[in-house]
Amino acid sequence: MKRLSITLMSLVATLAMMAQGMVFEPAGTTLEQASAKAKAENKLIFLDCFTTWCGPCKKMARDVFPQELVGNYMNPKFINLQIDMESEYGAPLAKKLQIQAYPTFVIFNADAQEIGRFLGGSSAEDFIKNVDEKSKDNSSANLKARWDSGDRDPLFLQEYLKSLNASYKNDEANLVAEAILDGKESTFAADSTLRMIFMRSINSPFAKSFIYTAKNPADLKAQIGEMPVDMKIQNVLQNFQRQVISEENGTATLDQQKFDQFNALLKDLSIPNADHYRLSTLITLSDKQKNYKNYLGYIKEYLSNKALDATDMQLAQWTKPFSEPTADAKYKAQMKEILLERLKDIKAGKRQAQTTVGNMRLSRPTDELLQMIVNALDGKMPGQ
Repeated sequence: MKRLSITLMSLVATLAMMAQGMVFEPAGTTLEQASAKAKAENKLIFLDCFTTWCGPCKKMARDVFPQELVGNYMNPKFINLQIDMESEYGAPLAKKLQIQAYPTFVIFNADAQEIGRFLGGSSAEDFIKNVDEKSKDNSSANLKARWDSGDRDPLFLQEYLKSLNASYKNDEANLVAEAILDGKESTFAADSTLRMIFMRSINSPFAKSFIYTAKNPADLKAQIGEMPVDMKIQNVLQNFQRQVISEENGTATLDQQKFDQFNALLKDLSIPNADHYRLSTLITLSDKQKNYKNYLGYIKEYLSNKALDATDMQLAQWTKPFSEPTADAKYKAQMKEILLERLKDIKAGKRQAQTTVGNMRLSRPTDELLQMIVNALDGKMPGQ
């Protein structure tokens, strides 16, 4: 009788699990803790990498994960984990896992070694299909093992690069792309496949192919045009400047060694607007540190540099910290003076107000926008 009762209770528990959607570990559970549980229960680990602002993340959590169909498939096989990739624990994990877009779903074995990943929202059926495929796919791990062992066969490198790009593992993809382009820095522009590898996968300003192209852009521009090459150079430099700032426990710090190396590289490349990257980094750092004395000091240095030209929209963006009700009145007044000086230049015809940003047409010219911001800094409502 006792055995029958235990069996019945077990069946009821199993049915209860099957009648619900995905069961996730409690908020705050770490990947390490999930790994320990996965080992004990002989399961894989499913990680939902999300952010609070991601629309598709919310849709998956609301419409897909709670479905009984999904729970029936996931719960018996996986320790299910959700981590906000902008949280104190999640941010460094996102960097380690090279999470570039949201939602990203990562599948690990019980030892927290990645098996596969996929991105984006989907239906319940497609979600299950993707999980099933990626939980069986050990190709990424096998390819990484070959790379780590020193395999540099050209066909293998192409295959590995394709896998990394599909997983948005940009840092690793850059290293493989560098290996493919090694020794071809001055000739790759003439090869369509190598050009595509450079444009898609090189993201380090210290890559030899990037340095050559930044110094000799005409080779690549002759093949694909001026604008794509200029944008590539700009994007690589802008993306790297963000990497010299790290945030941990709510504190932003500058990696001075990396910053110095970056500035030395800019000088070597003879980038005409090199100070843009230096000052933009320091402006961003000061904002994150809420050091608005330094923040305004770097903005003024930027504006006084004749080699640089801050757009009206850039000025508007710089005003953002002073929109808070608690903003220091002294610094708010200084920012207001900067905006008024720009408005004065536009009115005098020294500058033209912007009507477009890139290919996007603005709903109003930027002098009107800046005046609205000045009014807001004075506490005036629109129309006053």
